[in-house]
Amino acid sequence: MADIKLSLACNDYDRTRPLIDGRVRCEGVELAVSVLKPRQLFPRMLDNQEFDLAELSLGSYAALVARGASPFVAIPVPISRVFRHSCIYVRTGSGIETPQDLKGKRAGTTQYGATAVVMMKGMLQDEYGVAPRDLRWTIGGLTKAVEKPLIPLNLPTDISLEFAGPGQTLEGMFEAGELDALFSIYIPRLFISGSGCIRRLFPDFKTVEQDYFRRTGIFPIMHIIALRKAVYARYPWIARVLTRAFVQARDMATEAIYDTDALVSTLPWLIDHVEEARRFMGSDYWPYGLDANRPSLQALCRYIYEQGLAPRQPTPDELFVPVD
Repeated sequence: MADIKLSLACNDYDRTRPLIDGRVRCEGVELAVSVLKPRQLFPRMLDNQEFDLAELSLGSYAALVARGASPFVAIPVPISRVFRHSCIYVRTGSGIETPQDLKGKRAGTTQYGATAVVMMKGMLQDEYGVAPRDLRWTIGGLTKAVEKPLIPLNLPTDISLEFAGPGQTLEGMFEAGELDALFSIYIPRLFISGSGCIRRLFPDFKTVEQDYFRRTGIFPIMHIIALRKAVYARYPWIARVLTRAFVQARDMATEAIYDTDALVSTLPWLIDHVEEARRFMGSDYWPYGLDANRPSLQALCRYIYEQGLAPRQPTPDELFVPVD
């Protein structure tokens, strides 16, 4: 029987590249791969279900499941995950020295419901007692016009939130003293340029992140792989073979890091980072599958409910279809 033809959209990560370039094939499937950045991909998938399967924001997907409005199912393949302590920036002179000092301050972010921001807010509440309602929020673009929410927001009335006005940017407002903090998925240009007006809330963020993981088991998941429900209904076996293919691609990427024959100038640096991850997270530091990721998934499910992004708290099990 001929392979079925399906479209896949994802970013070009080391763990997806073997699928993109064809070194890894998905049994019974011919994948037509579109390489897109998440900021381009997510609106196209969420608004128009443009691809058969795609990388998708975990927070948006989980909120849609909890709302009973998801046109997707998903497989437990966290292709993007990152600790987010390093992504909270504060303005010099704002009086913010500790996380608790954020209370009553003005914070800017590009996507209030983005998974990264959800995890930052949840971590601050769990670890430091700083709830989202304790800050005054402004939504806007870092250096350009405001981006619309990935999915509609229907927030609790005790959340103070406004959108940046025409011509305003978050970095401009921050530099002018109109914002005290930035919850930024991307590194602000002010920080990259070495501006004296900005610093990280957690200067020694790596130590804080390692301690956080040891105590909680949470390695925040940003993106998973989602399939249109119609595709899964027609080919339910595809969840299993897709998961196997993504596991194979991830393992191939990991093996390549240790290829000391490769003449890559950053190779020793990459090996050092992988070895550091193995020391404090274990040998399977980037696990796929449901059970291995329960602490991170449970935290995300709780946060979207507590932050008013979902009408109920979904469970990790209902987010994913069987892949065994």
